[in-house]
Amino acid sequence: VREPCQGGPVQGARSRALSGRPSPAAAMSTLLINQERYAWLRELGLQEENPGVYNGRWGAAGRCGVVTTYCPANNEPIASVRQVSADYEETVKKAKEAWKVWADIPAPKRGEIVRQIGDALRQKIKVLGSLVSLEMGKIFVEGVGEVQEYVDVCDYAVGLSRMIGGPILPSESKYIIRKCNSFFFLFRKGAPTTSLVSVAVTKIIAKVLEDNKLPGAICSLVCGGADIGTAMAKDERMDLLSFTGSTKVGKQVALMVQERFGRSLLELGGNNAIIVFEDADLNLVIPSALFAAVGTAGQRCTTARRLFLHESIHDEVVTKLAKAYAQVRIGDPWDSDTLYGPLHTKEAVKMFLDAVEQAKQQGGSVVCGGKVINRPGNYVEPTIVTGLPHNAPIVHTETFAPILYVLKFKEEEEVFAWNNEVKQGLSSSIFTKDLGRIFRWLGPKGSDCGIVNVNIPTSGAEIGGAFGGEKHTGGGRESGSDSWKLYMRRSTCTINYSKDLPLAQGIKFQ
Repeated sequence: VREPCQGGPVQGARSRALSGRPSPAAAMSTLLINQERYAWLRELGLQEENPGVYNGRWGAAGRCGVVTTYCPANNEPIASVRQVSADYEETVKKAKEAWKVWADIPAPKRGEIVRQIGDALRQKIKVLGSLVSLEMGKIFVEGVGEVQEYVDVCDYAVGLSRMIGGPILPSESKYIIRKCNSFFFLFRKGAPTTSLVSVAVTKIIAKVLEDNKLPGAICSLVCGGADIGTAMAKDERMDLLSFTGSTKVGKQVALMVQERFGRSLLELGGNNAIIVFEDADLNLVIPSALFAAVGTAGQRCTTARRLFLHESIHDEVVTKLAKAYAQVRIGDPWDSDTLYGPLHTKEAVKMFLDAVEQAKQQGGSVVCGGKVINRPGNYVEPTIVTGLPHNAPIVHTETFAPILYVLKFKEEEEVFAWNNEVKQGLSSSIFTKDLGRIFRWLGPKGSDCGIVNVNIPTSGAEIGGAFGGEKHTGGGRESGSDSWKLYMRRSTCTINYSKDLPLAQGIKFQ
């Protein structure tokens, strides 16, 4: 589940009521999918209006509105997806039935299915990357990278399918104690304003399942609003609910799931910081801070939003960073020279402007940026703000926009505390050559984040390491390491292979 409202990298899905719409013919002619330049969308099986439910078959028994997705680079409509609610119950039932088939397949054979899914995505990597760029606003190379990451996760999961096992532990008695697991695999969460990507990816996965004579409902899709998300959170048949979005909505999800003693995996906010000490290599600092703050137009959950600079190098770094910002190539996401594209929605532009204004009111100075760019689409200037105290309200407020708050510090102890004083705890990084400081940063009094980096940016996490954070970030972990355990039911199995029955606490029955 990905949040359909404010607070995450995707915000405010636009639903158009059936009444008051232009004539169907006029509406269809304005869609990008019907323009020759975007004919490649048909290669993904997309149409002008797409069914928003898949449970082994595509369709929608009922309609509660149509979500039209827009291109952030020009705010023109791409195509639409039918939202559904009546199909939810049928989809859940079919998914539970499909699980019975999937559960009977040995883990290595499941891994083979996942391998085929990865290969199918590889074959469509450029066209899928183009769709990500068109619908979300990422530059093309990032769109392709998004698909490549998914492919890499598939490759990683294939390896796990032949390696996952439980340890055999020594027993006090003549028993074998074994921790057993079942193999499962995560598919990424879709979002209301990127529904076309969800539909396209589901079509690719469905084809692989069909080719292997497996139920399509193994990979089910329901596109809907808050009503669907609420239904899933309250549904006792949902053993695990994975949610990405704001802390506010994530808390509501967690409470609903916990109320029924279910499990939730939450990926929420991240007010991430980079700390630069006086001994840092500035040749690493400048490009790292630029990439972390400006990449994806500041809309990554791992985007750097706070930059702590030692007072002795503050002015020098700000000057160099401002020069680097001036060289950022802003433009069409599909232009190979572009490094910085639009914000995802008009609502995000408003949030950007509000945050800049609040920063000024709280004593901040805008070094560069701070304005909307006069061109079609949701473009804003990448922004640097200085002069704020570390505990300014706006500094402690996560805004999904390219705003970097640059803050001064004097001592290691204080800046480590400032890194940890925000409510979120996703990603963090320090730049230093001091080995002692590095290990203090990694230790119990260092960063309290789930991702703790040294001499690299806060963004750009690799799939081999568990991804996620602490505190109001939600505590969930995804991708590599042992994060797969969250998607499994773990049991401890004790097998008695003797004719004796030693009882606990030395109890004996005569």
